Amino acid sequence: MPLTTTGELVAHAAAHRSAVASFNIITLEHVEAVIAGAESVRAPVVLQVSENAVRFRHGRLLPLARAAVAAAERAAVPVALHLDHVRSDALLRQAPDAGFGSVMYDAARLPYAENLAATRAAVDWAHAQGLWIEAELGEIGGKGGKPPLDAHATGARTDPDQARAFVADSGVDALAVAIGTTHAMTTRTATLDHALLERLSATVDVPLVLHGSSGLPDDELAAAVTGGIAKVNIGTALNIAMTGAIRRFLTAHPEEVDSRGYLTAGREAMTRTVADVIRTLGPVPAVTRAGR
Repeated sequence: MPLTTTGELVAHAAAHRSAVASFNIITLEHVEAVIAGAESVRAPVVLQVSENAVRFRHGRLLPLARAAVAAAERAAVPVALHLDHVRSDALLRQAPDAGFGSVMYDAARLPYAENLAATRAAVDWAHAQGLWIEAELGEIGGKGGKPPLDAHATGARTDPDQARAFVADSGVDALAVAIGTTHAMTTRTATLDHALLERLSATVDVPLVLHGSSGLPDDELAAAVTGGIAKVNIGTALNIAMTGAIRRFLTAHPEEVDSRGYLTAGREAMTRTVADVIRTLGPVPAVTRAGR
């Protein structure tokens, strides 16, 4: 089916008090697993390519993006393509021609005024290109080689009043909020500040996004959606599934040299993880239109 957009999927989810799952992809196996998992539960899904993933692919965005678009166009469910955690303006400007309908511009590491100015400039450019744009306010941590942040530290959380002003002054279409998660967690032990999420949901008039969601147990994921999160980002959980399956395969088959064997095991494990995450988030009503 035609490639859809993150903005359409998130708006639809927000209107129905549900959330769309958004998975970070690194390899073609990630792409295939995310789509297969979404198809197995008949749910829309977002494929995310991060700036870190582009760096891993020798700084080239197009090879993985072109593969993702081709796979998405053959999917039986709505699929969108999102450029995630972009800090480079040069990479941002590659997004439209590479098939992306949305981008997360990450200036959250900067002081508030600088974050706002950089984000406002990115928004102005992105909207002129027809891109939906997400930003981040608060300290989620654990990204870009930085050590994981204490998500409960003073000042780490997103302030609702500041968030409302940031959204109004920047013009972003969605806001990633810091409410207790950390990127790159390999244990599912994070807990959310549900009272803060309630305040943010009541204060901010654009959809809210949760990053670092791999560190949350199922009940916390489900509660995040109930509390107003409309887009849930998952990355590390796929890598855990893939790496674990490959390790088990090679332990059982130490003589194996054909990469298709262990990559199949990794892809199947990621497919199951995708389906499990989407089921945990709960049903998303059918998207009636899926086209750019």
